[in-house]
Amino acid sequence: MGHTSLEKIIALQRNPANIRNLCILAHVDHGKTTLADCLVASNGIISTRLAGKLRYLDSREDEQIRGITMKSSAISLQYRNGDQEYLLNLIDSPGHVDFSSEVSTAVRLCDGAIVVVDAVEGVCPQTQVVLRQAWLENIKPVLVINKIDRLIMELKLTSQEAYSHLQKILEQVNAVTGSLFTSKVLEERAEKEKEEEKESETFSGDQVYDWSAGLEEADDSQLYFSPDQGNVVFASAIDGWGFSVQQFAHIYSQRMGIRSEVLLKTLWGDFYLNAKAKKIMKGAQAKGKKPLFVQLVLDNIWSLYDAVVTRRDKEKVEKVVTSLGLKVMARDSRHSDPKVLLSAICSQWLPVSQAVLLMVCEKLPSPLDISAERVERLMSVGARRFDSLPEQTQELKRAFLQCSSGDNDPLIIFVSKMFAADTKALPQNRQRPLTQEEIAQRRELARQRHADRMAAEQTAAESQKDLSHSGSSPQESQPTGLGTAKMESLTLKDSKPEEEEEQQTFIAFARIYSGVVKKGQKVFVLGPKYDPAQSLSKLPEGCSASDCVPEVPHMSCCSMESLYLLMGRELEELEEVPVGNVLGIGGLEECVLKSATLSTSPACPPFIPLNFEATPIVRVAIEPKHPGEMPKLVRGMRLLNQADPCAEVLIQETGEHVLVTAGEVHLQRCLDDLKDRFAKIEISASKPIIPFRETVVRPPKVDMVNEDLGRQHKVAIIHQVKEEASQSRSSDTLHVDPSGLVTLTTPNRLATVSVRAVPLPQDVTSLLESSTELIRTLEQVNMSLREGKSLDVSLRTLEAITGLKAQLESLLQGRKWRNAVERIWAFGPRRYGPNILLNGVEGYQRPSVWQFLGRGDKAGEAGAQAAVMRDLDNSIISGFQLATLSGPMCEEPLMGVCFCVERWDIQSSAIPQHQDSLEEDTMSHEALAHSKMEGSSETSAQVESPTAGPSQARRRPEASSADCYGPVSGQLIAAMKEACRHAFQAQPQRLMAAMYTCEIMATAEVLGRVYGVLGKREGRVLQEEMKEGTDMFIIKAVLPVAESFGFADEIRKRTSGLASPQLFFSHWEVISSDPYWVPTTEEEYLHFGEKADSANQALKYMNDVRRRKGLYVEEKIVEHAEKQRTLSKNK
Repeated sequence: MGHTSLEKIIALQRNPANIRNLCILAHVDHGKTTLADCLVASNGIISTRLAGKLRYLDSREDEQIRGITMKSSAISLQYRNGDQEYLLNLIDSPGHVDFSSEVSTAVRLCDGAIVVVDAVEGVCPQTQVVLRQAWLENIKPVLVINKIDRLIMELKLTSQEAYSHLQKILEQVNAVTGSLFTSKVLEERAEKEKEEEKESETFSGDQVYDWSAGLEEADDSQLYFSPDQGNVVFASAIDGWGFSVQQFAHIYSQRMGIRSEVLLKTLWGDFYLNAKAKKIMKGAQAKGKKPLFVQLVLDNIWSLYDAVVTRRDKEKVEKVVTSLGLKVMARDSRHSDPKVLLSAICSQWLPVSQAVLLMVCEKLPSPLDISAERVERLMSVGARRFDSLPEQTQELKRAFLQCSSGDNDPLIIFVSKMFAADTKALPQNRQRPLTQEEIAQRRELARQRHADRMAAEQTAAESQKDLSHSGSSPQESQPTGLGTAKMESLTLKDSKPEEEEEQQTFIAFARIYSGVVKKGQKVFVLGPKYDPAQSLSKLPEGCSASDCVPEVPHMSCCSMESLYLLMGRELEELEEVPVGNVLGIGGLEECVLKSATLSTSPACPPFIPLNFEATPIVRVAIEPKHPGEMPKLVRGMRLLNQADPCAEVLIQETGEHVLVTAGEVHLQRCLDDLKDRFAKIEISASKPIIPFRETVVRPPKVDMVNEDLGRQHKVAIIHQVKEEASQSRSSDTLHVDPSGLVTLTTPNRLATVSVRAVPLPQDVTSLLESSTELIRTLEQVNMSLREGKSLDVSLRTLEAITGLKAQLESLLQGRKWRNAVERIWAFGPRRYGPNILLNGVEGYQRPSVWQFLGRGDKAGEAGAQAAVMRDLDNSIISGFQLATLSGPMCEEPLMGVCFCVERWDIQSSAIPQHQDSLEEDTMSHEALAHSKMEGSSETSAQVESPTAGPSQARRRPEASSADCYGPVSGQLIAAMKEACRHAFQAQPQRLMAAMYTCEIMATAEVLGRVYGVLGKREGRVLQEEMKEGTDMFIIKAVLPVAESFGFADEIRKRTSGLASPQLFFSHWEVISSDPYWVPTTEEEYLHFGEKADSANQALKYMNDVRRRKGLYVEEKIVEHAEKQRTLSKNK
């Protein structure tokens, strides 16, 4: 990039009205990077001949090899339209589902997006995802329909067929946008109705219900893509051409003498040209005429392709070139590949960069046009509403909307991700061309060094001669001359690794929303949980980041050491960057992990977190090949965690270092990065750790070979299970009822609990799983109430919690679940999971988890007994948390299980210390109750972490006899955990597997092979539909995560690359087979016996997990052993 243009870009950065921040979004392989190449080539950064082949923004080696983008990268381009000059900050994003987190980071920094759709494949799953991401971030999209050359060359469509095909694609895209818009309008309508209901409660009399959904009044005129609105470009980026309807309207208005406004409205649509009357008429389809778009636009392109590529008609090509007034070089016209000539003609006649950049400048908003709604959404973090934020915070909205860049205006920056760059590639370390004097200096130095070396060698040779005369061996003398050289090389070698280690520098990928950022400026770094109201009360007024400020939670200070202009593969250093620009910031690696909000004003709230579409689910344990390199691995994993927005790094209780990624391709990239960039050591990764869940189901009606289980048979089996369960443990402390009720007494015989396990309905489990954040908030509020603090909760959160309660009540219907929602004791594991603990103890009225909704605090019962009940309440909850965190089948978390505590007795001798203290201090009951409340909060802190194993939980209270509960608390936790596990085992147990939704596009001839691969891997096809106008089928299937490794590669191999799957995590599904089932009849032995033709899938998964965790696995080591015989008789 030329030096002059850098200065030009710096000048353009100061005018926010002419800045466009945009990203390119699309499904994988729809041509984003090729289109980006064409736009980059328009600035002269790369050659137009290489556009599409170079893939300039795919700067990583593995991106070039695989041919897909993996990291979003930015580049700044300039574009002149008439007398206006624009600066475009373009971000190219990945399309592969594994890297959709990179799309989220790109979308947050932009105001607009180019959505690219393949003209053959149409709207694909990832296209829908990116449209939704753009919608959620409130940014405006424009559409590019790419690869139109495939309609001509591959599908061999006529121009008329291509026109109807393009219409269908537009309809598909608009249908996705329309559904997003409809859902938003209906949500707003529902909120409005709620408010109206509240108001109407005050009025009596008949109400007239308004049945309209509010969609008629909603304005959707600017919402849809339509060529006549100028927000659609038709292109073939690989051949370098693209056009919008405006361009052709402009060309033909001069030729035909029809006004361009008329042509613009009629070029796309059901209009045709009446040659006799020289008029544009409506109803082309009804009259069987060619639509204008086909006649004036597509026919020309089709005939050009026909002449250049298909027939290679030189005379016609020359005619076309002269009529268009183009200049084609002789070497292009003589080239053996007709595509070279084609792109030479097209890139002059209809350059794609011209069409796309013009559309971007005219249709996409500048940073000044940011909507108030988007600002409020960005600033209202968590459950808080924008109106409930402090005054000073609300004033910042003005700075946002005005894009103010004065010296006194607050600086607000959002960092969406951190990316690693080689220190050598930074502008300050880049080699610059040497001046003449420097070259002369270096030459002189080299000469001098050479002369010194020659002199040293000469003296060494002479001294050797002398020594040999005096009779000593030459080996002894060697260290004098050569030893110094060796020492030097050794010291050089030692100093090298330190330099190598520091090769990675982290640069923040950020955007300025207000103010001007200067190099070396100090700012506040605000974490996601930062609360401006709390800090404003603590900090002195008018304080800045450079002052010495008191400690505020989730806030730190940091200086921005360097600012960079992002230019694809290169960085350019800047001194200051004004508002509205995308930039790179160096020196934040210590303060920012993945994303953060930076501001000079402590009143600024943290922006809402990025919403990632892909959930990380593929786990592998990583260890170094050489154990001594463990510190390097730990450091490397820390850097990887910072560099990747979606990857997670954690250390399990077992001490394994685990890497969690979004999918196979993502995992491979993370491992390569770890090996080559961050840790720079040989590593070995385990087989992927597949997560499972354990659950119970209702007693089944049929057995494994689909034979009806008779009533007696069922009872017999249940009795058998109960007997086994009761025999397995000493029966004096454990009793299992035939109905599944488990009663367990603590070893010191002071407490007894009875627990029953019941499966939760599927809908309830799904609801609890989707409401984890709400349940966590509910738990926090209850904790603070128990501690006697009051927590300010926003109205929206209260409404959401009330809604959750109402949903649970509507889903838990029937005699069995009567009044169940009010009796909920806790959720688990980790206090917010998809399992429930119910209070079924008679006469125990504990405060409900929903108590703060009605503000009815029932904690007023006095009396030591009630207080003690409430006291050891926490031990019961902790036992439940431990039991749900690791189930009895293979120590995996439970899911969809409800444990009901039906009896809980504590003998009065369980609390001797309390009675002593009562006699000694003559405390009143109220004071005791008060101390109990405090004690309970301590217990909760003590057993808050459910990861502390049961042995620790049991050991802790026994160790400290001064503990206010004595050993009862710990024994009760252990007893509760054991009771839950036995209650779980008393019911029919099942494993739950994580499932991927898999979308595959395949042609008819390879359909059978796709089904073969799916069937082999336990997949299940949900639907299959044919795409109109093509021979492509879209197959939707579900596939267990456990079977998905190598699935994409296998499908590509089996179908010769004609089908490619997209996998994303969908849900948990119960594996129908019982892992503990044993065949009894002959038929069952045939089916599932020793040498069965089908294995028990659930048992296989369960044993794999148990083996990995080092648990006992019941299996035969030796099968069908034979005694070895010697052939010859013993002599």
